[in-house]
Amino acid sequence: MSAALKRNLGLKSGKPRIEIKLDEDQKHAFTPTFTSLDEIRGQVIIECQNNLAFEDIFITFEGSTRTTVEKIATTSPTNGKTDAFQNFLRLTQPIAPCAFPESRVLEPHKEYIFSFHFVVPEGLLPNACTHPKSDNFPNGAHLSLPPSLGDAMVAAVGKSLVDDMCPDLASIVYAIKCRITDGRASSGRWNVAAENAKKLRIVPVAEECPPLDVQGGDQDDYRLRKEKSIQRGIFRKKLGRITAEAAQPKSLRLHSIHSQDTGPITTMATLRVRFDPADAKAEPPKLTTLAVKLKVGTFYASLPLREIPHKSNEFHYSSVKCVYVDSLPLSSRCLDISQWTRHEPSDGSDGTQANGSAQDIPGPSSGYQGKCFYTTSVIVPISLPNTTKYFVPTFHSCLMSRVYALDLNLAVGAPKATVTDTLLHLKLPIQVSCEPNPRAQYAPPPPPPQFEGLTDAGPVSEYFHPRTVAPPMDEYLGHSNISSNVSPTTSPPIGTTEPAPPSPRKDGTSGSGPPSPRTSGPTSTPSNGRQHIAFAEDAPPSPGPAYTHRSSWEQGVVPSRPPQSVRMMDAQQRFQSLSFDDEDVAAIREEQDRQAGQNDQPAQEAPPGYNTLGGGRWRHSISSNAHRRMSQQGI
Repeated sequence: MSAALKRNLGLKSGKPRIEIKLDEDQKHAFTPTFTSLDEIRGQVIIECQNNLAFEDIFITFEGSTRTTVEKIATTSPTNGKTDAFQNFLRLTQPIAPCAFPESRVLEPHKEYIFSFHFVVPEGLLPNACTHPKSDNFPNGAHLSLPPSLGDAMVAAVGKSLVDDMCPDLASIVYAIKCRITDGRASSGRWNVAAENAKKLRIVPVAEECPPLDVQGGDQDDYRLRKEKSIQRGIFRKKLGRITAEAAQPKSLRLHSIHSQDTGPITTMATLRVRFDPADAKAEPPKLTTLAVKLKVGTFYASLPLREIPHKSNEFHYSSVKCVYVDSLPLSSRCLDISQWTRHEPSDGSDGTQANGSAQDIPGPSSGYQGKCFYTTSVIVPISLPNTTKYFVPTFHSCLMSRVYALDLNLAVGAPKATVTDTLLHLKLPIQVSCEPNPRAQYAPPPPPPQFEGLTDAGPVSEYFHPRTVAPPMDEYLGHSNISSNVSPTTSPPIGTTEPAPPSPRKDGTSGSGPPSPRTSGPTSTPSNGRQHIAFAEDAPPSPGPAYTHRSSWEQGVVPSRPPQSVRMMDAQQRFQSLSFDDEDVAAIREEQDRQAGQNDQPAQEAPPGYNTLGGGRWRHSISSNAHRRMSQQGI
């Protein structure tokens, strides 16, 4: 059916035509494919047959998981069928209001075009997984971006349909969706007048995770070590005990969808074998064949998974969880040419350190008698088959998981045996990862406008430098008096004020007594034993030779605002005792001495604005206690 015919049929049905076009036209595939950090650009074209009133238009990039668990042997009222749906990703394209018609009505036979631009994220936000988890759950395991899975059309490679080894009851789908809404329902949800979606295939970048901590129990899906007895016949004496073990191999690394590399995807495992003879005359057995299979397991559930799946038998007998396993043969090899190496035990050791290291030599079996033993190793090449099977990276999500395992079946034949070969079966975990996106640009974002032109050595690094907030040290604590008239705009470091020149007294001589607490330096200590600290201030222009600047209490200086209280200055955190009475008494004494000394000199005009300060409530409220003490002392 041609595109023009589909368009006409859609318009004749009365529904608006919504077409989603991508700028990157991937005509070589059924479904466009993207990976992490890829940009998805395109346009949404809307055309109506009749007038369509709408409230808003949403263009989103969404990812969702849908699962169905069916259990036949159950007495559940739902006939053993439970469904689950999770929308784990939703990115919305903002549309400016000016792009919509003012009347909010789509006119017929007129195309409305809206552009969109999305970037495939590297992971999910924390709010995508909020369900309870087990105590040993890996941090952020459900926040990795899962690949597209479970849809036959999406799993196509080019124009060929392939099998992604996923059941029909579970799927992960990504799509670009456009919805036209005409208001909200009573439940608060949008009423969708028309919608359309375009499916995408997402193959995210997946890095290799640390190896699994495999316990190797009988109920686990993995077994890294196996040992059995070797004998020629049923009623014959045992020749010894053979042990085989292997570690988790490196991951199978898929090529990026933008990579030009088309080589095979391979890795390698090492199988180590040890034979502990029953007596010194027993010869080691002969390794015959090694068969390798790849098992693909898809775990899905109708309830969020609380832990990483590692026991498939728990999914077989559950009404809300299920597992689908597929097996692929990889290789089968003949091991007739394998050579054994004889090891002599060391003094007092179990043989693990003889002529080698403990990492290269398997540990002793349960039948080891402390005598000589034999070891050999087999290199196991692993390559993904080039068949119609489609492999996705290993992932774990809230409702689905995809895991891989290697089945190693080692056949061992005893010399002159009359029974079948002994089989050692190992199950190794293996991961499938994916290469990074070669098109991704990891350029850092530009700095904010207020930080432009600043280097790391500038104020920016100072601002973000970590600081320690703690109580002051003991050496900074003490009994001190602080001037109450410190101006917040002119407060340089403590102890920088020089003592003012001695003022002339009534008898014409300069004051030679102890300096005033307001004009003393940082090292002056009055008779009361408490150190007084003065703050430096910028002196205004002197109106005459007789004018002497001391502080904001002096004649001719108008402070910018009333002095701050102790609470405003936040001084109570540093000093234990604060008092202004002694300083006020000293200031009044100096004022009296100055007035007595100025009687014989011509009167000086006060600076402008001085009269606005005289007799104010602010001044009297500070010095009232001082006047009271002076009257009591008879001053």
